[in-house]
Amino acid sequence: MTPTQAPADTLIQIDNLSFAYGDNQVLDGLNLIVPRGKLIGILGVSGAGKSTILKLIGGQLRPTRGQVRVNGQVVHELDNDALYRMRRSMGMMFQAGGLFGDLSVYDNIAFPMRELTDLPEELIHDMVIMKLNAVGLRGASQLMPAELSGGMARRIALARAIALDPMLAMYDEPFAGLDPISLNVIAELIRRLNDAIGTTSIIVTYDVPETLKVVDLAYFIHDGHVVAAGTPQELKTTGDPAVRQFIDAQPDGPVAFHYPAPDYGKDIQIGKQ
Repeated sequence: MTPTQAPADTLIQIDNLSFAYGDNQVLDGLNLIVPRGKLIGILGVSGAGKSTILKLIGGQLRPTRGQVRVNGQVVHELDNDALYRMRRSMGMMFQAGGLFGDLSVYDNIAFPMRELTDLPEELIHDMVIMKLNAVGLRGASQLMPAELSGGMARRIALARAIALDPMLAMYDEPFAGLDPISLNVIAELIRRLNDAIGTTSIIVTYDVPETLKVVDLAYFIHDGHVVAAGTPQELKTTGDPAVRQFIDAQPDGPVAFHYPAPDYGKDIQIGKQ
């Protein structure tokens, strides 16, 4: 399905999207559709442009070609006020967690509620407690981020991302650095919360097994564009070499281990004198 064929229930439509950091062409004609209410995985090796896609969706970056439509609006065409309004309906779990180190767990969750709404403090209190209970950490509300384990910090970051029941929740490498138990807990929480609050969610990650357990649809990004898309079962049985290399964790294949560089022998200085 191409973006020009996007159904009415599409929340995000990415059409012929290209972006480069200087001479480094990260995305090159990428097409991608995110249906409303679904949990979507965007998979690929480090440096494939997964996090860049999230920044383009949120308007932090502007494409060099193509466009991103969110809820029918072309993101890079919005003025500052319209972009701010759109972002109010988004939640973001940052790659490093992004918790405010000088605020308690409670105040971290309350921050977007206080910043973006005029809700009374009594209602904010109950909403914070509800979100913390949803991630199993209601008893940790008065702890500081430095007192949390890695898994606990990710759960708090997740709770903050969905604090206002956003139209769109985005998770940037939510499984990185977690032990298997914490990883499974986070994955199941993302799935359960997506369905419970009726939001649309995007996970960008290189963790294939855990992601394919919980998503409705996944995209594989390679060389700046989508090389495969489908349900978890469809992707597990694909014959695409780049996707098979990634799923099977093979060192050799279309995805090169080495970043482009001059000939190794010519780059060595010893013995050239």
